[in-house]
Amino acid sequence: MSSDASRERGASTVVGLKFQYRALLFLAYQSLGFMFGDLTLSPLYVYQSIFSGRLKNVQHEDAIFGAFSLIFWTLSIISLLKYAIIMLSADDNGEGGIVALYSHLCRNAKFCLLPNHQASDEELSTYHKPGSSNRNIPPSPLKRFIEKHKSTKTVLLIFVLLGACMVICVGALMPAISVRSSIEGLKIEAKITNKSMVSLISCVLLIGLFVMQHRGSYKVAFMFPPIIILWLLTILMIGIYNVIKWNPRVYQALSPYYTYKFFRLTGKDGWTNLGGVFLCVTGTDAMFADLGYYRQTPVRVAFFCIIYPCLVLQYMGQAAFLSKNLSAVPISFYASIPDILFWPVFVVAALAVIVASQAVIASTFSIVQQCHAFECFPRVKAVHSRRWIPGQTYIPEINWILMIISLAATVGLGDMSNIGYAYGMAYLIVVFVTTCLTSLVINVVWNQSLVVALAFALFFGSIEILFLSSYCMKIPKGSWIPLVLSAVFMVVMYVWHYGSRKKYLFDMLNKVSMRSILTLGPSLGIVRVPGLGLIYTELATGVPASFTHFLTNLPAFYQVVVFVCVKTVPVPCVPHEERYLIGRIGPKSYRMYRCIVRNGYKDVYSHQNDFENDLVMSIAEYIQLEAEGCSGNAEGSVDGRMAVVRTSGKFGTRLRMSESAGFEEGSSINLPGALTVTSSKSPTLKKLQAMYEQESPELNTRRRIQFELLNVIYKDPRVKEELMELVEAKRAGAAYVIGHSHVKAKWNSPFLKRFAINLYSFLRKNCRSPAVGLNIPQISLIKVGMNYHV
Repeated sequence: MSSDASRERGASTVVGLKFQYRALLFLAYQSLGFMFGDLTLSPLYVYQSIFSGRLKNVQHEDAIFGAFSLIFWTLSIISLLKYAIIMLSADDNGEGGIVALYSHLCRNAKFCLLPNHQASDEELSTYHKPGSSNRNIPPSPLKRFIEKHKSTKTVLLIFVLLGACMVICVGALMPAISVRSSIEGLKIEAKITNKSMVSLISCVLLIGLFVMQHRGSYKVAFMFPPIIILWLLTILMIGIYNVIKWNPRVYQALSPYYTYKFFRLTGKDGWTNLGGVFLCVTGTDAMFADLGYYRQTPVRVAFFCIIYPCLVLQYMGQAAFLSKNLSAVPISFYASIPDILFWPVFVVAALAVIVASQAVIASTFSIVQQCHAFECFPRVKAVHSRRWIPGQTYIPEINWILMIISLAATVGLGDMSNIGYAYGMAYLIVVFVTTCLTSLVINVVWNQSLVVALAFALFFGSIEILFLSSYCMKIPKGSWIPLVLSAVFMVVMYVWHYGSRKKYLFDMLNKVSMRSILTLGPSLGIVRVPGLGLIYTELATGVPASFTHFLTNLPAFYQVVVFVCVKTVPVPCVPHEERYLIGRIGPKSYRMYRCIVRNGYKDVYSHQNDFENDLVMSIAEYIQLEAEGCSGNAEGSVDGRMAVVRTSGKFGTRLRMSESAGFEEGSSINLPGALTVTSSKSPTLKKLQAMYEQESPELNTRRRIQFELLNVIYKDPRVKEELMELVEAKRAGAAYVIGHSHVKAKWNSPFLKRFAINLYSFLRKNCRSPAVGLNIPQISLIKVGMNYHV
């Protein structure tokens, strides 16, 4: 018996291991198409960028070998050692990127400048890594210093925004250099020597690439990994062929001694063109930035086993070819291809460019969405479809901005080397920002000594600064583009963050005191009409001034009032069952509640109809828990404690949901075991509502959910009464009240503050309205005008 049981356990273990290996290999396979496309395209233009300018006349084999030696060690130190081995361990609950590093720091130290942080946010299951407990470890001096000084927190945020701005620049410049480099091959076979014609073809392809972004890539996404694998096999075989045919001695260039020979031969010009060497690692950061779609182990397997060997052999093959064909440097990649294989390789290269550009543009949309979540980017329309790749977002405004920048760089800079200087500068700053933030993570999050963090920063940072010094010499030739663009983006992003914080602080200072609310009585001194009133506010506590401003102009409001605060928590994603915090404002007879919706910086806001249903279910659960004494909220409390009600074992059993096909929400349905609740709306109002809903196309596709109160015995009859009022209010319809803000600087403000606030006000007027970002139907929207003098 025991032997049979052991055999069964052994068999199940083998099956489990096979499943794990299959899952690992499948994720590694997928990562090839969505993560490494940009990195694998570098052989198209690296040697051309190195031997540009004065180095075009360098005709020596040792110079070619030296360039390959520099490429090999740069690829090994930055891509292999820094990113594949170290950086992948600095993830934020599986997410990577600059914003993820900043979020990781904010959770482990008080670095965040978001003003609506609550202690209950730290109780989220995703707030702390499983098994990590740093509460008994004394904080480092660096952590105490940054927490103590607000200016250092601001500098840290600006540094993060600099990296985010450069990611946006990369999203615009990468398609430009990739498309242009793939078209360069036409100079050989098609004999197109006119640069204007090459630029025209590149622009047409770029326009097509960006125009097709709104359709998403879900229909052709399955082709991405095979295309990149085919491309990798192609460059691998070409590299091996060139090594064998032209110069098998090229393996000697793996020695760092040839790096010394390169600088001895080229002198100052070699240092000036050092930025061309850095282009061999452009695309490496995607290994960390897009980590959320995969896991560390599959990414490492794909890089160690496939990407790294293929790239090294391809660069080695090009070096072997160029050592015997020195005049072919300007078109080294296509010139090294055997004539019979030129057109197949050209087609595969073009397909690989499309795949890689698609991934980079999608990463740009993602970084913009994350910055917006941290109130560091103006409101934009984020389009997300359930048919698309999970987590993929399309932002129309950013897409057209990227297209314009990409076209301008292609036409304006003309020469591909100049585009490479601009692209390399942007990517280098992204890598440098990542190095500095990771050193902070090593000290603050991993609790390593300051010496270890400085050693990491100095080792990798010194190498990156060396490359940066080379790019600074190329500022007049193209490196100025990302600096100017990032300056513009930086001003917009920081001004938006500054204005948002000032507006929030104004709301905090002018919120309505609960004493004045309580003196009004249960009716609030107004007429309570049927319906559910959702008042959106950025305040997590208190009653916003927009509420009393509304009552002053129109002394009537809905019978059930819910103050909704949608805020971002510094975590990648918030589990759905922990997303809603429900509480009560004032005594029970007021029928006023508070709902705090907590989203992570990578969460996509759900459809509004689902939110309404979740909200009603959550409030009903809170009412029951409160009656059972589980929420800790006593009768007559002013602003009760919040509760995460969806974690209750009885959630979803308080009310019965049914789907209705009609428009008349006011009609009642008799279900077995349920109490009938009829709406208080008059027949005329019901007809008007049905007519408005039929005229609104966005409401035609929404699910019609009706709630029924279960026919059970309640210990407290007031609980039943409150639940019936909630169901009745939902049937009568929900209205969304949002403040329509007009922000102005005080007359005696300094010039810089007036400039920032006026720019913030201009951005608010010309960007998407809050209702668009919250998916609020226009038919149910009420705007309340508010003036802010900050």
